[in-house]
Amino acid sequence: MLNLFEYQNKERFRESEYENLEFFLDEIWGKREKSSYFNSITENEEEIIESQRFLQFLRKHKELKSNKYVGVIHYKGDVINLLPKIFYDPKKNYDQEALRHINSNIFWWLSYCRKLRFPNYKTGLSGEKNDFFEILIYLFSKYTKELLNNAMYQRYVEIHREEQFVKGRIDFTRYTNENLSRANFHKLSCIYDSFEMDNQFNRCIKYVATLLFSVTKDRQSKNNLREILFVLDEVSDETMSASACRNIQFNPMFKEFETIRDYCVLFLENCVSYNYKDALQLFAFLIPMEYIFEDFIFGFIDKELHEVTAKAQSGQISLDQSKNFKLKPDLILEVNGKRIIADTKYKMLKLSGNDPKNGISQNDLYQMVAYAIRLQCDHIILLYPDHILNPGYRALEPIEVVDEFSNKTIKVFSYQVSFIGSSFKNQADWKLKLEEDLNKVISYNQSL
Repeated sequence: MLNLFEYQNKERFRESEYENLEFFLDEIWGKREKSSYFNSITENEEEIIESQRFLQFLRKHKELKSNKYVGVIHYKGDVINLLPKIFYDPKKNYDQEALRHINSNIFWWLSYCRKLRFPNYKTGLSGEKNDFFEILIYLFSKYTKELLNNAMYQRYVEIHREEQFVKGRIDFTRYTNENLSRANFHKLSCIYDSFEMDNQFNRCIKYVATLLFSVTKDRQSKNNLREILFVLDEVSDETMSASACRNIQFNPMFKEFETIRDYCVLFLENCVSYNYKDALQLFAFLIPMEYIFEDFIFGFIDKELHEVTAKAQSGQISLDQSKNFKLKPDLILEVNGKRIIADTKYKMLKLSGNDPKNGISQNDLYQMVAYAIRLQCDHIILLYPDHILNPGYRALEPIEVVDEFSNKTIKVFSYQVSFIGSSFKNQADWKLKLEEDLNKVISYNQSL
């Protein structure tokens, strides 16, 4: 097992499979679906890149280094964990307990993401599983099995079938062309609606369950997936895409099935299997970490800070009059009638005192000044995650920029918030700590 932290450490890989691994990742990159975890700008930039961007291959010493993704790669018996850089300590030994702690944090973050609905199965996080991918399969299989045992999803499907008696309505065009012309007068081509279990949603579940059953090594997950496949035995086998699964809509009676749909989309968008001699031998699950941080902060404020109204980024505002350059701040917060512009940056602040910029990049500052001028706001908030070497809340001195055209001073306030649930055993304590941090940030900026 290799543990690689984003842009941090490097590890040696088996020389005999080094080139094959790169070929496999290139295949993944080329076959990946367009994911909802990438904004349109990132997608357009990445469309022209043919070689993979998951790992860096340092050929001189046959070493690997991680890029911006978190997740896991399973390759011919090897497990490569891609972990968040905010957990990296070069002096620390990352044993099984440390990996479980990191994965617990990742699942806590994902539970607040807008595009996902994670069931609250804490047993899956606190058990002996330490493989991120295996935990995810366990949560999906457990929730899906229990829901299907209690309620089977059925819906009306339009059926085209030959019947002995009229059922629904007669398809006269088909009856004339295929039955009368062949002297099959007694067979009636009918169209009718039938309440069927063999529908697109159940085919999506079956496809994902089949895919996961072939790659999981966890006994509990295999048993759960086997039971799901048994229940869906009469459902057709069909290859499903993430976009087809995402477009499935439910009426309020079946709202609980949305969680399963979101899980299926998550797997189909971010897991890539490679069919090797009719067996799924290779597997990868990868999500860009900057998306997780942005969506977690939005979801947390939206769900936990009830006095704050959070709005998602909007593409309606442009920097130029021709509307070619869009401005999309991550968060627009409204508190007691006051609007606060906030942006999330998944970067580690340098608070040692040696860097007068504290790790804030010049491009980030340019971006914040553009927000302030175009949105007519004289102060902007930057939110950064804490990290294992510098945990907890920090408020930096504001950066002042004078707009000499309007004779106004723009202030950029930067904060490090408690993104990591470090020494706390209870996730409720993690929530309370971050809630306290964000309330400090919002209260202070509301008073300005």
